[in-house]
Amino acid sequence: MEMPIGLFIFLCVVSLIIFYAVIETAVRRGIDSSQTSQMIKELLDKQNEKDDK
Repeated sequence: MEMPIGLFIFLCVVSLIIFYAVIETAVRRGIDSSQTSQMIKELLDKQNEKDDK
């Protein structure tokens, strides 16, 4: 039993969209919780405190 080519292409596109969404979310969470992100946030907070004075 062969799958129609249109259905195959549609399922591939849907699978790639789901895969992209999962990977993007994982990367975003990884970057948000990384040490580098925390260090940059602290530096920006210190810079903003200096500018406010």
